[in-house]
Amino acid sequence: MTTEQQGDGIHLSAPELIALKPRCNALSLPMHRPAASALAGAYRSRFRGRGVDFVESRSYIPGDDIRNMDWRVTARTGKPHTKIFQEERERPVLVVVDSSASLYFGTRKRLKSVAAGQMAAAIAWAAVRRGDRIGAFLFAPDTHRELRPAGGRRGAMRVIQGLVDWLNPESVPQGYEPLSVSLERVRHAVRPGSLVLIISDFFNLDEQCHRHLSRLRQHNDVIGCQVMDPAEKALPAGRFPISDGERSAMLDTHQQQSRHRYDQMSATHADVPRRMFQRHKCGWMVLNTTDDPVDVLGRELRLLIGRPA
Repeated sequence: MTTEQQGDGIHLSAPELIALKPRCNALSLPMHRPAASALAGAYRSRFRGRGVDFVESRSYIPGDDIRNMDWRVTARTGKPHTKIFQEERERPVLVVVDSSASLYFGTRKRLKSVAAGQMAAAIAWAAVRRGDRIGAFLFAPDTHRELRPAGGRRGAMRVIQGLVDWLNPESVPQGYEPLSVSLERVRHAVRPGSLVLIISDFFNLDEQCHRHLSRLRQHNDVIGCQVMDPAEKALPAGRFPISDGERSAMLDTHQQQSRHRYDQMSATHADVPRRMFQRHKCGWMVLNTTDDPVDVLGRELRLLIGRPA
């Protein structure tokens, strides 16, 4: 793998995301909930019926469904003809990627934003390999971008270019917006029967997320992926300058009280979103900046597929 394909851990690049493709061919995205489509396709369906895409008319063959008779062609030719429909075999997969300011942080190997982008790209390659359509919902405070699901390499490349443009450390978004605002937009935009993967560090989680997750889960499969840096879990003993961009302070972890408070905050940050997603029967996985996103995705998908719906 070339240096360009490896990336620098700060800037997300198209070559490094394209290089993930061969490793994602063996990944299998889960599908527990029957698709809302009335088409048989590649997944189980709540309903049994005809496809919606008309392909052609051909001569009637005994045993053909008479509901598919093409009466116009039959009348014109004097011979019975039936309509042929193409079944829809693609499921929409939507990666929802948070690019709030807290995501542009990292102490080892890569920024959380880069890890998030790599995970989203791995999902995109796994989706199109299976024949699904891949789209993205990219959000930041007061702004968002929607990439409608599309199939094949073209669909994956569209998502990859969107991730590279969106997760740019040179233009970190400012301000704060609760995650529920984005989830509400996703809920109204996503097509029922989709697989929705929400990638975030979940620092912007709020109570309204419960309502939107519950409704989103009613008609879709949902998986949350929390991106974390090792420093967000524990800090070594020392004195560390900290800042929120406006104010600065010194954190002294030599003091047991400071270290205990930090550990409590870290545990809460890891526990609250996990409990929320599990409460609404959503999948859950954690990606550390030191992890290999493809390895994490493969391991967690095997666990998710093995669980009952």
